[in-house]
Amino acid sequence: MRNTPTPCRVGAGVNDAIPSLSVLDLVPVRAGQSSAQAVAASLDLVERADRLGYRRYWFAEHHNMPAVASTTPPVLIAAAAARTARIRVGSGGVMLPNHSPLIVAEQFAALEALAPGRIDLGIGRAPGSDPVITQLLHRSGATSDVSRFPDHVTDILALTSPDGATVRFTSGTEYQVKATPLASGMPQVWLLGSSDYSAQLAASFGLPYVFANHFSGEGLEHALRLYRDQFQPNDSGEGPRTFVTANVVAAPTAEEAEERALPQLRMMARLRTNRPLVPLETVEQAKADPFDAMAESIMASTRQKWFVGTGDDVRAQLAEFAARYDVDEIMLSPVAGAYDGEPLDSADGRAQTLELVAGVAAVAA
Repeated sequence: MRNTPTPCRVGAGVNDAIPSLSVLDLVPVRAGQSSAQAVAASLDLVERADRLGYRRYWFAEHHNMPAVASTTPPVLIAAAAARTARIRVGSGGVMLPNHSPLIVAEQFAALEALAPGRIDLGIGRAPGSDPVITQLLHRSGATSDVSRFPDHVTDILALTSPDGATVRFTSGTEYQVKATPLASGMPQVWLLGSSDYSAQLAASFGLPYVFANHFSGEGLEHALRLYRDQFQPNDSGEGPRTFVTANVVAAPTAEEAEERALPQLRMMARLRTNRPLVPLETVEQAKADPFDAMAESIMASTRQKWFVGTGDDVRAQLAEFAARYDVDEIMLSPVAGAYDGEPLDSADGRAQTLELVAGVAAVAA
């Protein structure tokens, strides 16, 4: 029998045996669901995460994907901030080559003014899109030169600070630029990546670092070692801070957890075998249409890197994972799919995952 999550207990905290837990949301769109319903489901989810005691909730940036509605993190962050009281909200991440650094700084300075002390600006270097979308962004004049990524990170740090940035002309005159007129604080900037480059850049800036383990899963240990060994404190004086992302599905039974993992596993296989992308299948749709041997092999390999099982099992896996890599935090990407007949404006499987990982029991439907 399938299960539905109990109402969240206000003030419930995450398991003490695991470092701080957070949430990454791509705003998945499943078969039969509209973008409006997908966004409504995610906003319901961020409210739950706030009540359950999760530390932060980030929205990704991806473009022109049938199963992903998270295209504009700042818009979603503003909506999430308005619906929550405690949790930090942010981007995981803004793909900086797609945007003008000044526009990014202005957006996140405004968000910081809306929710002081609760805004994170996670920045990535990947395009988050296919070559066609990248060209469309170039045509709109929105993109920045990826080779200047370090300079643009420096610009954003200056622009979002209360003092702003100074532009110096060859004539010797200066021009002050601020992302907002009178900032009382600034968003916390994180660098995201899944390569040696991102780890070394974060270390050189003295910024906290996020390894995109949910996407790559390769090179994690080496990247974290580079970051910690090469870390240079900035003016804040803070030491190295790390967290990693993880694909997670928790359910009352291991069988249900494996079933709910199936739609997203099939989506990953589609990506890696160049199959046409579609809205996320339901569990029943996924089970009714077996893939070929190559795709099934990709799914099996991908599944080995995920955290899938009962709440107790997943919590134990996450605690072991965090201890192995000595990370300060784990950001869950709750990838639980839906069954036919579940409401389109909520995400029962993803909500159940967050509740069970946080230690809130589910009851039989």
